[in-house]
Amino acid sequence: MSADDVTQLVLRERQSRDRGWYPEMAACFADDSVVQMSWFTGSGADFVRQTRAMAGRGDYAVHRLSPPAVRIDGDRALAELPLIIEWRIDVDGTEADLASACRSQYRAQRGTDGQWRIARITSIYEKDTLVPVLPGARLTVDPDELARYRPSYRFLAWYLNRKGYTVGDHHLGDDRPEAVAAQYRAEHAWLRQDPTPAASATL
Repeated sequence: MSADDVTQLVLRERQSRDRGWYPEMAACFADDSVVQMSWFTGSGADFVRQTRAMAGRGDYAVHRLSPPAVRIDGDRALAELPLIIEWRIDVDGTEADLASACRSQYRAQRGTDGQWRIARITSIYEKDTLVPVLPGARLTVDPDELARYRPSYRFLAWYLNRKGYTVGDHHLGDDRPEAVAAQYRAEHAWLRQDPTPAASATL
């Protein structure tokens, strides 16, 4: 049993999203999959459709990936993929780069056909930055607009909400460590098919 298949599944889903290869992206998800991230919560199939619609509106992001860590137990696997979401955006006439650091947790399951598919994606946000593309350019953001957003994904939420998406303050982030710890316990319990998440706090 190798983690390579799960690693390639996770990387293929991200690559397909960035390249606009939507049929290949859709094939990565199980029929009952769930995706939870800043701007979207729903099924894997709907995530692909909404991603395509987002690109159609000209809202593009790319994902700079680090190697995923993969754990396998039977026909279940967990992969954690550190990444940076990069946006080239316009802020009231000033070109800027927005970078959001997060880690995405993937649940994957192997079907009766022997193929691994994504059962769930959950994002945990770490921090983000917003800088002008042109060195020395003046980039002005109203601090009162930012004050209502959490530090783990402040600029990302601010930008996406300005664009008409809905990003709440309930998402997982390192500024809420207890919720993140509970998420890890739940993921490890799922991997082991353990009904008591508290018993799976560590591997």
